[in-house]
Amino acid sequence: MTGPSFREREAGSVRLAVPNKGRIAEPINELLAKSGLHLIDGGERRLVTRTRDPNVEILFARPIDIPEYVASGVADLGITGRDMVMERGSAIEQLLDLGIGRATLVVAVPEESGIEAVADLDGARVATEFPSITRSFFGDRGITVRIVTVGGACEATPHLGIADAIVDLSSSGTTLRTNRLRVIEEVLTSTTILVANPVALVARREKIDELVLALDSVVSAKGQCYLMMNVQRSALADVRELLPGLSGPTVMDVASDENLVAVHAVVKEDRVYQLINQLKRAGAKDILVMPIERIIR
Repeated sequence: MTGPSFREREAGSVRLAVPNKGRIAEPINELLAKSGLHLIDGGERRLVTRTRDPNVEILFARPIDIPEYVASGVADLGITGRDMVMERGSAIEQLLDLGIGRATLVVAVPEESGIEAVADLDGARVATEFPSITRSFFGDRGITVRIVTVGGACEATPHLGIADAIVDLSSSGTTLRTNRLRVIEEVLTSTTILVANPVALVARREKIDELVLALDSVVSAKGQCYLMMNVQRSALADVRELLPGLSGPTVMDVASDENLVAVHAVVKEDRVYQLINQLKRAGAKDILVMPIERIIR
């Protein structure tokens, strides 16, 4: 049982389906917490769990089932991989790319195989957890393959004699190398996305917009930090040259006899290491570097 359906739930409430396990489950839970959607049922992982927002509840489900749960109205919103959405082909709308769990769906063959291109797989057996995507991929190229649908450990199938190639997700390539497989073509790149039921998107627009804003503000802040510093007015031009920020740095007068201005800017974290030294040389002092939890544009 998953509780009330879309039509049975109160108009102001929203149910969000998220993965119950897998590589993207933990990052999604962290994102929800940073967005303010903390679970309040003692941390116990139940099928449907309440959050601190009385109008938002979480449904835990298999990632592959989430698109259909959203399409059918069991959930108003869902977070899952783009690959899962494409595999299901459900009638849902994408609202936000969360940038989590980036991976590539690839065609791979054993290292010792003589297969060099996907055209060489005509008539071959291809194992995958994504039969729909795989069928479309080869069909669009006029290549006939026999699809072997598996529920896991796809990378082992060529060495077990079950398949000649695989179509599987790869994040770093480590699993493929460990199993002596090499990529011959990329099928698609997948990230984690927020999707919505089209009817709920109209009926619950205000609450959904509120939730989207909360998630997007956390996603936008990822990899960014906030710099604050004091600068002699005579050195301001040189410092501003180093600090483009989101819309340019903010400059404010400082109540000081030293003719100082305060300069604030949002910059990417990967720039900070060298940037601090450059700012110091340009005349900045009292430099503070602070993490950013949210950015609302």
